[in-house]
Amino acid sequence: MAQINPSILSADFARLADEAEAVRGSDWLHVDVMDNHFVPNLTLGIPVVESLARATDIPLDCHLMIEDPDRWAPQYVEAGAGSITFHVEAAAAPVRLAREIRAKGARASMALKPGTPIEPYEDLLPELDMLLIMTVEPGFGGQAFLDIMLPKIRRTRELIAKHDLELWLQVDGGVSAATIERCAEAGADVFVAGSAVYGAEDPALAVRNLRELADKASAEAWWACGH
Repeated sequence: MAQINPSILSADFARLADEAEAVRGSDWLHVDVMDNHFVPNLTLGIPVVESLARATDIPLDCHLMIEDPDRWAPQYVEAGAGSITFHVEAAAAPVRLAREIRAKGARASMALKPGTPIEPYEDLLPELDMLLIMTVEPGFGGQAFLDIMLPKIRRTRELIAKHDLELWLQVDGGVSAATIERCAEAGADVFVAGSAVYGAEDPALAVRNLRELADKASAEAWWACGH
């Protein structure tokens, strides 16, 4: 089954507990952490993650768009996150970092910017629980989906199958009812959606509708049919 992770980047930051409740039934709550260095935007940090973890029972999926994740990522596990995504472009020792995140009890995930190819990191995949393919340039919500990322998603799914890995494949950026089926067909099974969820009149219904679209596309996809 497809997993839908609403992004609180599109939520009302003054009402985060209520906004988490509004998407009850989601698989994870996606938390974008930006430091105004790795990306040109500043969002939230460890204290807000700690507060959010206390305010909701939806597990937190923290996407660290920050410099020096080797130093900071373990602290987000301690703050209450159940999944930590670091950018390979920023990590000094990605294998060591993934192992440390796992050792602390969270799922380890690695993100790739649109311009970063997957192939050089094939040998790292067994160290991960999830891989994130960015389908926009990281740093801001509300950007248009980059269709040119679909072949990269497909190639990543092929590598996962090649090594017979239980690795989730997440996409983040411009995911909506208009794009989620293409992502699922290409091989994604975890979907971050911001404005498509929080811009809807009924965010929880939007989550269910997105999951239904993704599940249908996945069931008919090349990678799910053993092709």
